[in-house]
Amino acid sequence: MSSTIISNEVESITESGGSGGGRGGEAGGRHGGRGDGSGNSRSSHIPERTYGTGVTVALAAILMLFMALVSAFIVRKGASNDWAFLVIPKVLWLNTVILIASSWSLMHSRKLLISEDLSGFRRWWTVTTALGFLFLIGQLVVWRTLVREGVYLSTNPSSSFFYVFTAAHGLHLLGGLIGLIYVAIRPLKGRRQLAAADAAGLYWHFMDGLWVFIFLLFYLGQ
Repeated sequence: MSSTIISNEVESITESGGSGGGRGGEAGGRHGGRGDGSGNSRSSHIPERTYGTGVTVALAAILMLFMALVSAFIVRKGASNDWAFLVIPKVLWLNTVILIASSWSLMHSRKLLISEDLSGFRRWWTVTTALGFLFLIGQLVVWRTLVREGVYLSTNPSSSFFYVFTAAHGLHLLGGLIGLIYVAIRPLKGRRQLAAADAAGLYWHFMDGLWVFIFLLFYLGQ
């Protein structure tokens, strides 16, 4: 009789312990699952300040590069007697107008984003991107025009600097176009989308202003 009671008590303790362990395992699994999910979610989001910080660092490096080129331009022009005036094709004026227009369309698209007109934002953002590609095509036309006229990279120091300046600016502008496309296709929303658009816009306006400076340097600085 007593042995039967003891065996029944042992069985009940075993069952309660097993069920408790099962519930604990399930709870641990649930908590662990939530922990992993939230960790992955946090890692998949880029902090808003990262966009601005990255662009600021990039612009500082680009500024130093072009300041070095400008210094070399000034020194080479003043220290030599073989500097020849470079006749720049008129299409360069059109390219400059196109790039300035792209900055205006970019500012307009930002206003639409702030007013939460997403369709208008994407439309004008696309216009800006198209104008950027049109500018690069126009720069290639300038190069082909110079080649047809017999002006090459090694023709004269002035032509060498022109090719170097326009190539360096074109490559960095292409990076800006990649940024514009990223903002257009990336599923960003709210403040994160505005932060990304502001960072891409800052880069684009900088490249616009840099081009105006280069343009004036070759028209007035020769």
